Amino acid sequence: MFKEYQHLRIPGPTPVSPEVQRAMDRTILGHRSGAFSEIFAQTCEKAKYVFQTKEDVFILASTGTGALEAAVANVVEPNDKVLVLVTGVFGERFVKIAKAYGANVMTLKFDLGTTAKPETVKEVLQQNPDIKAVFLTHCETSTAVVNPVEKIGNIVKDTDALLIVDSVSALVGMDLKMDDWDVDIAVTASHKAIGLPPGLALVCVSQKAWKVIEKHKGPKFYFDLLAYRKKIKDRTTPYTGPVSLVYGLSKSLDLIKEEGLENGFKRHQLIRDMVRAAVKALNLELFVQEEEAASCTVTAIKGNNQLDVEQLRKILREDYKVEVAGGQQDLKGKIFRIGHLGYIHPLDILTTISALEMALKQIGYPISLGAGIKAAEEVWCNDKNIG
Repeated sequence: MFKEYQHLRIPGPTPVSPEVQRAMDRTILGHRSGAFSEIFAQTCEKAKYVFQTKEDVFILASTGTGALEAAVANVVEPNDKVLVLVTGVFGERFVKIAKAYGANVMTLKFDLGTTAKPETVKEVLQQNPDIKAVFLTHCETSTAVVNPVEKIGNIVKDTDALLIVDSVSALVGMDLKMDDWDVDIAVTASHKAIGLPPGLALVCVSQKAWKVIEKHKGPKFYFDLLAYRKKIKDRTTPYTGPVSLVYGLSKSLDLIKEEGLENGFKRHQLIRDMVRAAVKALNLELFVQEEEAASCTVTAIKGNNQLDVEQLRKILREDYKVEVAGGQQDLKGKIFRIGHLGYIHPLDILTTISALEMALKQIGYPISLGAGIKAAEEVWCNDKNIG
Protein backbone atom coordinates (compact mmCIF):
# COMPACT_ATOMS: atom_id res chain seq x y z
CA MET A 1 0.00 0.00 0.00
CA PHE A 2 2.80 2.45 0.84
CA LYS A 3 5.21 1.67 -1.98
CA GLU A 4 5.26 5.27 -3.23
CA TYR A 5 4.95 6.93 0.18
CA GLN A 6 8.03 8.89 1.21
CA HIS A 7 9.40 11.92 3.03
CA LEU A 8 12.05 13.34 0.72
CA ARG A 9 14.59 15.06 2.96
CA ILE A 10 17.59 15.32 0.68
CA PRO A 11 19.02 18.63 -0.59
CA GLY A 12 17.42 18.05 -3.98
CA PRO A 13 15.30 17.01 -5.70
CA THR A 14 12.80 18.42 -3.25
CA PRO A 15 9.05 17.88 -2.85
CA VAL A 16 6.80 19.51 -5.44
CA SER A 17 3.67 21.31 -4.23
CA PRO A 18 0.23 20.20 -5.50
CA GLU A 19 -0.26 23.61 -7.11
CA VAL A 20 2.96 23.31 -9.11
CA GLN A 21 2.23 19.71 -10.01
CA ARG A 22 -1.18 20.69 -11.38
CA ALA A 23 0.34 23.58 -13.34
CA MET A 24 2.74 21.18 -15.07
CA ASP A 25 -0.14 18.87 -16.01
CA ARG A 26 -1.76 21.37 -18.37
CA THR A 27 -1.86 20.74 -22.12
CA ILE A 28 1.49 21.13 -23.88
CA LEU A 29 1.86 24.17 -26.10
CA GLY A 30 4.25 24.53 -29.00
CA HIS A 31 7.49 25.99 -27.73
CA ARG A 32 7.43 28.57 -30.57
CA SER A 33 3.75 29.40 -30.22
CA GLY A 34 2.53 32.84 -29.28
CA ALA A 35 0.66 31.43 -26.29
CA PHE A 36 3.80 29.86 -24.85
CA SER A 37 5.86 32.97 -25.58
CA GLU A 38 3.45 34.95 -23.42
CA ILE A 39 3.85 32.53 -20.50
CA PHE A 40 7.62 32.37 -21.00
CA ALA A 41 8.05 36.15 -21.01
CA GLN A 42 5.92 36.53 -17.88
CA THR A 43 7.91 33.79 -16.13
CA CYS A 44 11.26 35.40 -16.97
CA GLU A 45 9.99 38.67 -15.56
CA LYS A 46 8.73 36.99 -12.38
CA ALA A 47 12.14 35.33 -11.88
CA LYS A 48 13.79 38.73 -11.32
CA TYR A 49 12.07 38.81 -7.93
CA VAL A 50 13.90 35.79 -6.53
CA PHE A 51 17.29 37.06 -7.73
CA GLN A 52 16.41 40.54 -6.41
CA THR A 53 17.63 42.07 -9.65
CA LYS A 54 16.72 44.39 -12.50
CA GLU A 55 18.69 42.26 -14.94
CA ASP A 56 17.25 39.60 -17.24
CA VAL A 57 16.98 36.03 -15.96
CA PHE A 58 17.58 33.30 -18.53
CA ILE A 59 15.89 29.90 -18.42
CA LEU A 60 17.94 26.95 -19.65
CA ALA A 61 16.83 23.36 -20.13
CA SER A 62 19.57 22.00 -17.89
CA THR A 63 20.46 20.86 -14.40
CA GLY A 64 22.46 22.96 -11.96
CA THR A 65 25.76 21.65 -13.29
CA GLY A 66 24.78 22.89 -16.74
CA ALA A 67 24.26 26.33 -15.24
CA LEU A 68 27.73 26.18 -13.67
CA GLU A 69 29.18 25.25 -17.05
CA ALA A 70 27.28 28.08 -18.73
CA ALA A 71 28.84 30.54 -16.30
CA VAL A 72 32.32 29.21 -17.03
CA ALA A 73 31.89 28.78 -20.80
CA ASN A 74 30.85 32.40 -21.36
CA VAL A 75 33.67 33.95 -19.34
CA VAL A 76 36.73 31.67 -19.38
CA GLU A 77 39.16 31.43 -22.27
CA PRO A 78 42.27 29.19 -22.36
CA ASN A 79 44.96 30.33 -19.89
CA ASP A 80 42.70 32.86 -18.16
CA LYS A 81 43.56 33.05 -14.48
CA VAL A 82 40.56 32.35 -12.25
CA LEU A 83 40.14 31.87 -8.52
CA VAL A 84 37.87 29.17 -7.12
CA LEU A 85 36.91 29.22 -3.45
CA VAL A 86 36.54 25.62 -2.34
CA THR A 87 34.57 24.66 0.75
CA GLY A 88 33.45 21.23 -0.49
CA VAL A 89 32.42 19.09 -3.44
CA PHE A 90 30.65 21.79 -5.43
CA GLY A 91 33.54 24.21 -5.16
CA GLU A 92 35.65 21.39 -6.58
CA ARG A 93 33.12 21.05 -9.39
CA PHE A 94 33.79 24.65 -10.42
CA VAL A 95 37.50 23.75 -10.48
CA LYS A 96 36.86 20.80 -12.81
CA ILE A 97 34.68 22.81 -15.18
CA ALA A 98 37.12 25.73 -15.33
CA LYS A 99 40.01 23.37 -16.08
CA ALA A 100 37.95 21.71 -18.83
CA TYR A 101 37.77 25.13 -20.50
CA GLY A 102 41.51 25.63 -20.25
CA ALA A 103 41.63 28.06 -17.34
CA ASN A 104 44.67 28.63 -15.18
CA VAL A 105 42.90 27.75 -11.95
CA MET A 106 43.96 29.04 -8.55
CA THR A 107 42.16 27.44 -5.62
CA LEU A 108 41.62 28.64 -2.10
CA LYS A 109 40.64 25.61 -0.03
CA PHE A 110 39.07 25.98 3.37
CA ASP A 111 38.58 23.30 6.00
CA LEU A 112 35.44 21.25 5.45
CA GLY A 113 32.66 22.62 7.61
CA THR A 114 34.02 26.18 7.56
CA THR A 115 33.32 29.13 5.29
CA ALA A 116 35.43 30.96 2.74
CA LYS A 117 37.33 33.80 4.45
CA PRO A 118 36.83 37.23 2.81
CA GLU A 119 40.15 38.60 4.10
CA THR A 120 42.03 35.73 2.42
CA VAL A 121 40.17 36.36 -0.84
CA LYS A 122 41.14 40.05 -0.65
CA GLU A 123 44.82 39.19 -0.20
CA VAL A 124 44.85 36.84 -3.19
CA LEU A 125 43.12 39.38 -5.43
CA GLN A 126 45.59 42.08 -4.40
CA GLN A 127 48.48 39.77 -5.23
CA ASN A 128 46.91 38.65 -8.51
CA PRO A 129 45.25 41.62 -10.23
CA ASP A 130 44.97 39.58 -13.44
CA ILE A 131 42.36 37.21 -12.00
CA LYS A 132 39.44 37.26 -14.42
CA ALA A 133 36.78 35.65 -12.24
CA VAL A 134 36.14 34.46 -8.71
CA PHE A 135 33.92 31.39 -8.38
CA LEU A 136 32.01 30.90 -5.14
CA THR A 137 29.45 28.40 -3.88
CA HIS A 138 26.69 30.14 -1.90
CA CYS A 139 25.54 27.03 -0.03
CA GLU A 140 28.08 24.20 -0.16
CA THR A 141 25.56 21.37 -0.21
CA SER A 142 28.12 18.70 0.61
CA THR A 143 29.01 20.25 3.98
CA ALA A 144 25.94 22.44 4.78
CA VAL A 145 28.08 25.59 4.94
CA VAL A 146 26.77 28.94 3.72
CA ASN A 147 29.48 31.25 2.37
CA PRO A 148 29.52 35.05 2.92
CA VAL A 149 28.52 36.16 -0.57
CA GLU A 150 27.82 39.76 0.38
CA LYS A 151 31.22 40.28 2.03
CA ILE A 152 33.10 38.68 -0.84
CA GLY A 153 31.05 40.66 -3.36
CA ASN A 154 32.07 43.85 -1.59
CA ILE A 155 35.72 42.89 -2.14
CA VAL A 156 35.49 41.67 -5.74
CA LYS A 157 33.51 44.70 -6.95
CA ASP A 158 36.58 46.92 -6.59
CA THR A 159 38.62 44.72 -8.96
CA ASP A 160 38.35 43.81 -12.64
CA ALA A 161 37.34 40.27 -11.68
CA LEU A 162 33.80 38.94 -11.95
CA LEU A 163 32.07 37.27 -9.00
CA ILE A 164 30.29 34.12 -10.18
CA VAL A 165 28.03 32.46 -7.62
CA ASP A 166 26.55 28.97 -7.53
CA SER A 167 23.32 29.53 -5.60
CA VAL A 168 21.80 26.22 -6.69
CA SER A 169 20.91 24.99 -3.20
CA ALA A 170 20.52 28.45 -1.64
CA LEU A 171 18.39 30.77 -3.77
CA VAL A 172 14.91 31.32 -2.30
CA GLY A 173 15.94 29.44 0.86
CA MET A 174 18.46 32.13 1.79
CA ASP A 175 18.98 35.75 0.89
CA LEU A 176 20.85 36.61 -2.32
CA LYS A 177 20.71 40.20 -3.50
CA MET A 178 22.14 39.94 -7.01
CA ASP A 179 22.40 43.69 -7.59
CA ASP A 180 23.08 45.02 -4.10
CA TRP A 181 25.76 42.41 -3.35
CA ASP A 182 27.60 42.99 -6.64
CA VAL A 183 27.19 39.44 -7.93
CA ASP A 184 28.07 39.28 -11.62
CA ILE A 185 26.66 35.88 -12.56
CA ALA A 186 24.32 33.93 -10.30
CA VAL A 187 22.94 30.51 -11.16
CA THR A 188 20.40 28.17 -9.63
CA ALA A 189 18.35 25.11 -10.54
CA SER A 190 14.72 24.13 -10.44
CA HIS A 191 14.86 21.12 -8.12
CA LYS A 192 16.00 22.88 -4.97
CA ALA A 193 14.24 25.66 -3.03
CA ILE A 194 12.30 26.72 -6.12
CA GLY A 195 10.38 23.46 -5.74
CA LEU A 196 10.23 21.93 -9.23
CA PRO A 197 11.44 18.63 -10.66
CA PRO A 198 14.99 18.63 -12.06
CA GLY A 199 15.52 20.03 -15.55
CA LEU A 200 15.65 23.82 -15.40
CA ALA A 201 18.53 26.17 -14.71
CA LEU A 202 18.25 29.91 -14.15
CA VAL A 203 21.11 32.29 -14.92
CA CYS A 204 21.31 36.01 -14.16
CA VAL A 205 24.07 38.26 -15.53
CA SER A 206 25.27 41.74 -14.49
CA GLN A 207 26.23 44.54 -16.85
CA LYS A 208 29.86 44.15 -15.75
CA ALA A 209 29.73 40.50 -16.78
CA TRP A 210 28.13 41.26 -20.16
CA LYS A 211 31.14 43.38 -21.08
CA VAL A 212 33.36 40.33 -20.58
CA ILE A 213 30.95 37.93 -22.28
CA GLU A 214 30.67 40.15 -25.36
CA LYS A 215 34.47 39.96 -25.85
CA HIS A 216 34.70 36.23 -25.15
CA LYS A 217 36.31 34.16 -27.94
CA GLY A 218 36.20 30.69 -26.37
CA PRO A 219 34.14 27.73 -27.63
CA LYS A 220 30.48 27.43 -26.66
CA PHE A 221 27.22 26.58 -28.39
CA TYR A 222 24.21 25.41 -26.37
CA PHE A 223 25.24 27.50 -23.37
CA ASP A 224 26.02 30.68 -25.34
CA LEU A 225 24.40 33.37 -23.19
CA LEU A 226 24.54 35.88 -26.02
CA ALA A 227 22.12 33.62 -27.91
CA TYR A 228 19.81 33.54 -24.89
CA ARG A 229 20.01 37.33 -24.55
CA LYS A 230 19.09 37.74 -28.21
CA LYS A 231 16.15 35.35 -28.00
CA ILE A 232 14.72 36.67 -24.74
CA LYS A 233 13.86 39.84 -26.65
CA ASP A 234 11.67 37.64 -28.86
CA ARG A 235 10.17 36.05 -25.73
CA THR A 236 11.63 32.63 -26.45
CA THR A 237 14.75 30.45 -26.09
CA PRO A 238 17.41 29.62 -28.70
CA TYR A 239 16.53 25.93 -28.53
CA THR A 240 13.53 23.84 -27.48
CA GLY A 241 12.00 25.29 -24.34
CA PRO A 242 11.05 22.95 -21.47
CA VAL A 243 7.36 23.79 -21.74
CA SER A 244 5.89 21.88 -18.77
CA LEU A 245 8.67 22.95 -16.43
CA VAL A 246 8.10 26.59 -17.40
CA TYR A 247 4.42 26.16 -16.47
CA GLY A 248 5.56 24.84 -13.11
CA LEU A 249 8.14 27.58 -12.65
CA SER A 250 5.54 30.25 -13.32
CA LYS A 251 3.27 28.84 -10.61
CA SER A 252 6.15 28.28 -8.18
CA LEU A 253 7.30 31.88 -8.56
CA ASP A 254 3.72 33.01 -7.87
CA LEU A 255 3.72 30.99 -4.64
CA ILE A 256 7.12 32.38 -3.61
CA LYS A 257 5.88 35.93 -4.23
CA GLU A 258 2.69 35.18 -2.31
CA GLU A 259 4.66 34.05 0.75
CA GLY A 260 7.18 36.86 0.33
CA LEU A 261 10.92 36.29 0.11
CA GLU A 262 11.61 37.52 3.63
CA ASN A 263 8.94 35.23 5.08
CA GLY A 264 10.41 32.35 3.10
CA PHE A 265 13.88 33.09 4.47
CA LYS A 266 12.46 33.14 8.01
CA ARG A 267 10.67 29.81 7.45
CA HIS A 268 13.85 28.16 6.22
CA GLN A 269 15.84 29.58 9.14
CA LEU A 270 13.21 28.41 11.63
CA ILE A 271 13.34 24.87 10.25
CA ARG A 272 17.15 24.92 10.31
CA ASP A 273 17.07 26.01 13.96
CA MET A 274 14.57 23.26 14.78
CA VAL A 275 16.83 20.63 13.22
CA ARG A 276 19.95 21.93 14.94
CA ALA A 277 18.21 22.00 18.32
CA ALA A 278 16.94 18.45 17.83
CA VAL A 279 20.39 17.17 16.80
CA LYS A 280 21.97 18.61 19.94
CA ALA A 281 19.21 17.19 22.15
CA LEU A 282 19.83 13.72 20.68
CA ASN A 283 23.54 13.85 21.59
CA LEU A 284 24.56 14.04 17.94
CA GLU A 285 27.22 16.39 16.59
CA LEU A 286 26.57 19.04 13.98
CA PHE A 287 29.17 19.19 11.22
CA VAL A 288 28.94 22.99 10.96
CA GLN A 289 29.49 24.34 14.44
CA GLU A 290 29.08 28.08 13.88
CA GLU A 291 25.45 29.10 13.62
CA GLU A 292 26.06 31.94 11.16
CA ALA A 293 27.93 29.52 8.88
CA ALA A 294 25.10 26.95 8.93
CA SER A 295 22.94 26.66 5.84
CA CYS A 296 19.20 27.21 6.13
CA THR A 297 18.55 24.59 3.44
CA VAL A 298 20.56 21.54 4.55
CA THR A 299 22.04 20.31 7.84
CA ALA A 300 24.98 17.91 8.10
CA ILE A 301 25.33 15.59 11.10
CA LYS A 302 28.40 13.57 12.05
CA GLY A 303 28.54 9.86 12.60
CA ASN A 304 30.68 8.34 15.35
CA ASN A 305 31.79 5.00 16.80
CA GLN A 306 28.25 4.32 17.97
CA LEU A 307 26.55 5.59 14.82
CA ASP A 308 26.98 4.01 11.40
CA VAL A 309 25.46 6.70 9.19
CA GLU A 310 24.87 4.38 6.25
CA GLN A 311 23.02 1.90 8.46
CA LEU A 312 20.97 4.79 9.85
CA ARG A 313 20.09 6.03 6.37
CA LYS A 314 19.04 2.53 5.31
CA ILE A 315 16.71 2.15 8.29
CA LEU A 316 15.24 5.62 7.78
CA ARG A 317 14.59 4.85 4.12
CA GLU A 318 13.27 1.29 4.43
CA ASP A 319 11.47 1.33 7.79
CA TYR A 320 10.30 4.93 8.10
CA LYS A 321 10.08 6.11 4.47
CA VAL A 322 12.37 9.05 5.16
CA GLU A 323 15.12 9.68 2.62
CA VAL A 324 18.15 11.62 3.87
CA ALA A 325 21.44 12.17 2.06
CA GLY A 326 24.85 10.75 2.86
CA GLY A 327 28.26 12.34 2.76
CA GLN A 328 30.18 12.85 -0.48
CA GLN A 329 33.80 12.10 -1.37
CA ASP A 330 35.97 12.58 1.76
CA LEU A 331 32.84 12.75 3.93
CA LYS A 332 31.24 9.57 2.59
CA GLY A 333 30.21 7.39 5.53
CA LYS A 334 31.14 10.14 7.98
CA ILE A 335 28.08 12.39 7.87
CA PHE A 336 24.44 12.33 6.86
CA ARG A 337 22.54 15.35 5.61
CA ILE A 338 18.95 16.43 6.10
CA GLY A 339 17.61 18.64 3.33
CA HIS A 340 14.99 21.18 4.43
CA LEU A 341 14.37 23.50 1.50
CA GLY A 342 11.55 24.48 -0.76
CA TYR A 343 8.07 23.09 -0.18
CA ILE A 344 8.54 22.19 3.48
CA HIS A 345 6.52 23.13 6.54
CA PRO A 346 7.84 23.08 10.14
CA LEU A 347 5.47 20.18 10.84
CA ASP A 348 7.23 18.16 8.13
CA ILE A 349 10.54 18.40 9.95
CA LEU A 350 8.94 17.15 13.18
CA THR A 351 8.00 14.00 11.26
CA THR A 352 11.61 13.66 10.11
CA ILE A 353 12.95 14.13 13.64
CA SER A 354 10.50 11.57 14.98
CA ALA A 355 11.69 9.03 12.40
CA LEU A 356 15.30 9.87 13.24
CA GLU A 357 14.69 9.22 16.92
CA MET A 358 13.11 5.83 16.26
CA ALA A 359 15.86 4.83 13.84
CA LEU A 360 18.53 5.82 16.36
CA LYS A 361 16.74 3.80 19.04
CA GLN A 362 16.53 0.85 16.66
CA ILE A 363 20.31 0.74 16.18
CA GLY A 364 20.95 1.12 19.89
CA TYR A 365 22.15 4.70 19.93
CA PRO A 366 21.71 6.19 23.43
CA ILE A 367 18.85 8.66 23.19
CA SER A 368 15.64 9.47 25.03
CA LEU A 369 12.65 9.23 22.72
CA GLY A 370 11.01 12.60 22.38
CA ALA A 371 14.09 14.64 23.28
CA GLY A 372 14.66 15.84 19.74
CA ILE A 373 10.98 16.49 19.12
CA LYS A 374 10.74 18.50 22.36
CA ALA A 375 13.75 20.64 21.46
CA ALA A 376 12.42 21.33 17.97
CA GLU A 377 8.94 22.10 19.24
CA GLU A 378 10.35 24.57 21.74
CA VAL A 379 12.14 26.42 18.93
CA TRP A 380 8.91 26.55 16.94
CA CYS A 381 6.85 27.63 19.96
CA ASN A 382 9.33 30.40 20.75
CA ASP A 383 9.10 31.56 17.15
CA LYS A 384 5.32 31.67 17.46
CA ASN A 385 5.55 33.28 20.93
CA ILE A 386 3.66 30.37 22.50
CA GLY A 387 4.09 29.80 26.20
